[in-house]
Amino acid sequence: MRKKIFAALLSSVMAVSVMTVPVLADGEKTFVYGTTGYGVEMGDEGLNPHNNYSGWSALRYGVGETLFKYNDNMEIEPWLATDYEFVDDTTVKITLRDGVQFSSGRTLDGEAVKECLDHLLAVHDRAPSDMKIDHIDADGMTITIYTTEPCPSIINYLGDPYGAIIDMSYGTDGVEGDSAGTANVAGTGPYIATNVTDTQIDLVKNENYWGGEVNVDKVVVKTFSDASSLAASLQTGDIQGTYGLSYDSYALFDGNPEYTINSCATSRCFFGQFNYDSELMQDEAVRKAVCMGIDKEGFCSVLMQGRGLPAKAAFPSSFSYGNEAVTVPDYDPEGAKAVLEDAGWTDTDGDGYRDKDGQKLIVRWLTYPGRLEQPKLAEYAQATLKEIGIDVDVNCTQDHLGVLETGAYDVYVSSLTTAPTGDPEYFFTTCCLENSAKNRSHHSNETVETLYKQLHQEFNKEKRGELAIQMQQAMLDESAIFFVSHLNMGIVTKSNVTGMAAHPCDYYEITADLNVE
Repeated sequence: MRKKIFAALLSSVMAVSVMTVPVLADGEKTFVYGTTGYGVEMGDEGLNPHNNYSGWSALRYGVGETLFKYNDNMEIEPWLATDYEFVDDTTVKITLRDGVQFSSGRTLDGEAVKECLDHLLAVHDRAPSDMKIDHIDADGMTITIYTTEPCPSIINYLGDPYGAIIDMSYGTDGVEGDSAGTANVAGTGPYIATNVTDTQIDLVKNENYWGGEVNVDKVVVKTFSDASSLAASLQTGDIQGTYGLSYDSYALFDGNPEYTINSCATSRCFFGQFNYDSELMQDEAVRKAVCMGIDKEGFCSVLMQGRGLPAKAAFPSSFSYGNEAVTVPDYDPEGAKAVLEDAGWTDTDGDGYRDKDGQKLIVRWLTYPGRLEQPKLAEYAQATLKEIGIDVDVNCTQDHLGVLETGAYDVYVSSLTTAPTGDPEYFFTTCCLENSAKNRSHHSNETVETLYKQLHQEFNKEKRGELAIQMQQAMLDESAIFFVSHLNMGIVTKSNVTGMAAHPCDYYEITADLNVE
């Protein structure tokens, strides 16, 4: 049935007529980009890096840059900085790049960087606990950061999108008010935003970009909530590049010389967190049965069309502390049935769903439609969990953040780039600790909390990986969390578009290298 649905969708999209939109207007090169990865639902509306996940938009669309960036192997490299030195375990001195200007015209120097980072630490929900910064000194083209405790990963965190350096004297329009979704900033990147809404960003090239010539004069970023519309818009030429196509849509462009598909494996993971505030989810047997009852292989091969890889851990197999390093139960519907039977969950009324003490086994599955994989995963899990007698009540809503506030869910299924800094610590500080901003389980694991204290102060990379394995295994052993799939990210463009490539960290989409021939 699902394959028939996908085939019908493909047929309807393929029926759209193909036309070409001119890339030159009044002698200028333009590029129109469609994405499902921008907007309120994703928490990255606007361009202010100090607001939620909007730093991703600043980096993705060429407005902001960080002191350090990640190469294709997720290794840290200088960007707005040129060098760093750990003076001691709690002090790091960073040398800044000469000749860099903000789009406001201000010259980048130590004081400008200090102002930006000080504001970040004052308003952001994750940066202070990540970086443990006590204070920052500025001296000409250097800054010296003093931390309250050893923080080996601070250089990695300074490459996180929230660390995009912006001119605070220009301001962060909307950062503390209701207009946060239209926040604009003055960054150092190859593009300057001239108009920002929560559905579209208009950009012009930065004529004074320190990194060299910018090829395209104007860029428009448009958000799409519907995957079929995104694919159709690329076919008709209304847009010239896409991020976030549904997996069945890739067949429309694969092998077609009019288009280019650029893909790479990422650490973006689709995973579920059980809500321990829910009485039902305090039953470990139910949590374990859900974990055992989701067919990850089937989801990746059928619904993700092979563009996802089954996940056991927060990190893909390319990481030493990823999939191959942890142990989880295989997909085992019969085993899941036995777990529920032993815990007293039986089908007393013959309706196909289990119950216990008069309570039907209904799991409230909360997710959102902005990531196209999420509703598909919800549908697939609903089908496979039904086989073991669990009724899954799916709430796939753009207002998922509001529902999270009410606590009206049993499991929250979302996606996260788990290692965007090239280091395992990010995932744990974001989602897994008692005080993590995105801890949707409302639960803490004593082993994880203890191991994190070691991880946070461990400078040895191999030992950091070993600790990351232990922390993941501790959560998996109590069935507190489950991982379903890692994303093989793809960007599809018209064939005359060059200089745009998918990146393992899932940002750096629009750069000075972008060109339209």
